[in-house]
Order: sequence, then structure tokens, then C-alpha cells
Amino acid sequence: MHYWVRAFASDFSGTPPQPRSGHTAVPIGKSKIVVFGGLLDKKFLSDITVYDIESKLWFQPECTGNGSDGQVGPSPRAFHVAVAIDCHMFIFGGRSGNRRLGDFWVLDTDIWQWSELTSFGDLPSSRDFSAASAIGNRKIVMYGGWDGKKWLSDVYILDTISLEWMELSVTGSLPPPRCGHTATMVEKRLLVFGGRGGGGPIMSDLWALKGLIEEENETPGWTQLKLPGQSPSPRCGHTVTSGGHYLLLFGGHGTGGWLSRYDIYYNDCIVLDRLSAQWKRLPIGNDPPAARAYHSLTHIGSRYLLFGGFDGKLTYGDIWWLVPEGDPIAKRFIESPPKNIPDNKGMAAESIQSSFKESRRENDTISELQRALGISVSLSSPVLQIIDESEDKEFIELGSRLIGERVPSNNQGLLNQTIELLRDHWRRSTPSSIPLKELGPLLRDYQRLISRHHLANSGSDFQSIDSWLSGKEAYKFYHLKNVSQLRMNDIPKLLAEYKKILPEQNASGPRAGFEEQVL
Repeated sequence: MHYWVRAFASDFSGTPPQPRSGHTAVPIGKSKIVVFGGLLDKKFLSDITVYDIESKLWFQPECTGNGSDGQVGPSPRAFHVAVAIDCHMFIFGGRSGNRRLGDFWVLDTDIWQWSELTSFGDLPSSRDFSAASAIGNRKIVMYGGWDGKKWLSDVYILDTISLEWMELSVTGSLPPPRCGHTATMVEKRLLVFGGRGGGGPIMSDLWALKGLIEEENETPGWTQLKLPGQSPSPRCGHTVTSGGHYLLLFGGHGTGGWLSRYDIYYNDCIVLDRLSAQWKRLPIGNDPPAARAYHSLTHIGSRYLLFGGFDGKLTYGDIWWLVPEGDPIAKRFIESPPKNIPDNKGMAAESIQSSFKESRRENDTISELQRALGISVSLSSPVLQIIDESEDKEFIELGSRLIGERVPSNNQGLLNQTIELLRDHWRRSTPSSIPLKELGPLLRDYQRLISRHHLANSGSDFQSIDSWLSGKEAYKFYHLKNVSQLRMNDIPKLLAEYKKILPEQNASGPRAGFEEQVL
């Protein structure tokens, strides 16, 4: 089990970097992490902030250097590539404004000196949203990107001793060109996942490139890998971080599936287990940070450090630790009692007894309903909890994407509009158009509406329930504890049942006036 723990100010000394996305955070050995560049409120950055791992200190080094235009270091940029070889951090490309960059720099992190290498031989074409990884302790491989006119699928290898770039000639089938993907060196292979491809589709394919190690004498070639397990949804702007025998994928964004301008941002953790060669969900014991893309996630010992990112509206500057259960800072979450559990044991006992009596009364009411209608009603187990819309974070987040703005919890009017807009979106949806990301909030809203508008009123309005059921099986999916229990062929049935519940909610609920206002 792992836990997300937001960093305290006491975790560090010094000044952490300001919020940003599209930056790089590069480990230099096991001693420090160098954060460079990024984007904040349409402003491109060129600052450097360093985290010293041993002293837990953030600092801004005073760098020297001399570029071709007389500048000390690289111009402001984001969506570039940065890779470390020993104490040297190599930077290539990126974006500044609407320009794609093609300059090449190295930072010596022992003396904090920049050197521009753009004039050394033939360089790859200017690009942003590319991806690169170190090959051993001498070479760097870079793949793909966007040059402003087309998506790229070329492979370049940099020799950091001779400072020469070489385009790798690859035979056989090639991955579709892409940008916003990840490229991670795992032993002798480069693994490329996801990204946005030609024509704009976001992908979830995984490719392996061989022939990068000279000593192996392999002919360079791509192989598409189709691994078992719970593979990630299509996405770009995610991170893949190597940690021991597995690769950890976090975040990114994909298309929403209803209107193309609405992207869905992710905060899930998915592991590619190198030993079993399969995808797995990383067990997380608490709520993750806000969904985001174009962040950084670096590996420090047994921990991961998350910083920054963008969610379509906000640029983040928060810092989070992802730690295993035995980590000392995991106690911050584990030892903190949930807010809805009273600290006083007597009060807790009374609350439990009251809940038990309430449950018995509800079961008696449902038993009467079953006898009166001659049906079998699937009741929730004690594990199933029906939560209000305002407490359903995924539900509100999806609605916020549709309405185009964040929904404050204290703005009841905007919250009501968001709820109705999301329900109307599902009313108009077909089973094939609903992304898997929406199934959890859809299932919970289905259960919420049943609980609120049918079970709660069952003792006083048998005839309306009888009419609603129309002789069909009742509450087929009401008992499910989570969306993982749904099968693919259940989705059309779930959506059909959900749409039958909705008209009553809109006709009788307090929010019926909203539809009249927007039509």
C-alpha cells in the first residue's frame, strides 16, 4: 500500500520553485534534483531551482555561462527535454511563445556553468513535446515530438563525449508519429507510451525499440507490446518514472469523449511490472492529489516527489510525496482519524448504535416494498455508501469540465447547474461515447438517485415505484460496491436504467428550473 502525503513546509528549508507546468525535474545522481524552465500564466521560465536531497534544501544557484547571443543560459522555455549524464544536464528544444526551439545546452552542476552546444555538428530539427532518456552513462536517445507542422517519429542518439547527434535508421514497422509521450530506457530497450498522434488522437500504445546498445550488435527495430493487466487509458502529458522493478505512470490527460474541447485529466497511478510483464494499479490508501498533466515525478529512495502541472485551468505549485506504508511520513495520513468519526469513544458508540437502528428500519421498509410489489430488490451492503453530489469529487470535476470553470463548494447555484449539465450530458450520451473515466461517477449517481428518489420514499408512494419498474428487474446495479464490478456489456444496461431515473429527478427536483433557463 502507498500513500499520497502533501509536503509540509517543515519537510524542507529554502524556497521551493514557483508553480509551473511543462518544466523538467532531473535527478543528478542521488544527491540533487534540478528543476528547469516551464510555463506559468503564459509566461515561459528559464530559472533553475535545485533540491539537495541530503540536506533537504531548496536553493537557486547563481549560474555562469556564455551563449551564442551573449546570454548566460538557455532562453525561457517549456516542453523541452532534459537528461542527466553524471553531473551534466543536457537540454534540447522546447517551446517559447509560439516558436519551437532547436538549441542545445549543457549545465555542469558541479560548478553551475552553462555551455551552448548548438554549433556542434548537425542537430535534430526544432521541436517541443519530445521525450528522451539516458543510455547508460554516455549517450542519450530522443524520440518524436512536434515541429509546428507535423508530428515526428524520428530517433536521434547523442554521444555526450563527442557531442555528435546521429539519426538512427530503423527498419520494419514504426510507431505512429507523436508528441507528449514518454520515453524510458529499461535495460537494453527504449519504452515509449502514449502521446498525441497525427491528426490529433491521443494514444495508449506501448512500443519497445531495440538496437540502441552498440555492444549488442542488434539491428534497430520497433516492437509493439500488448501486455496483460489494467493498462492505462489513452493519454499524453503524463510521467513514467523508474523505481526498482517497475515503472510508475502518473497523471496526464485524454479527450473527454463528448465535446472534443473538454479534456479529462488524470491522477491515477499505474505500474508496469518488469518482472511479470503486466500492467497493475498501484494500491493507494487515500485520496490522490488533484488530476494534472505536464508535471514532474522523480524517484528519491523509496519515495516519489510530485511537483507542478496543469489541469486545463490551474497551474500547480504544490509538492507531494508518494510513499510506501512503512515510511515515517505516511503516519501523517494513517494516524489522522477521518473527520466524520467522533474522537469521543462514547459518542462513537452511540453513533454506531443509532446507525444500526436506522439500518434496521430501512431494511424493514424495503421488506414491505418487496412483499407489496413481488420483486427482488438489491440492497446496498454496509460497505456501500451513498454520498451527496457535493462530496463526490470525481462527479463535480467532470461537471466542472463541461461548464468550463471550477465549482466552489459554497456556490450552491453554480453547483446545481453543474450537476444538471453533467446529467444532461449522460442523458444525451450513447454507451460507446462514454469514456471509462466517467463510469465511476455515473454508477454513483445512479445509486444516489435510486436511494434518494425511490428507496427513501418507498413507504409512501408504492404506485409511482411500481410504474417506474414496469415489471423489469429492479436496481440491477445498485448493489455494486465500485465500478470495477461492471462488465463491458453492462454499460448499455446501466445507461438505459440511468436515463429512466433521470426524468423523475428533473421533473420533481428543486433544480428543474435550470433547464428552462438554458434552453
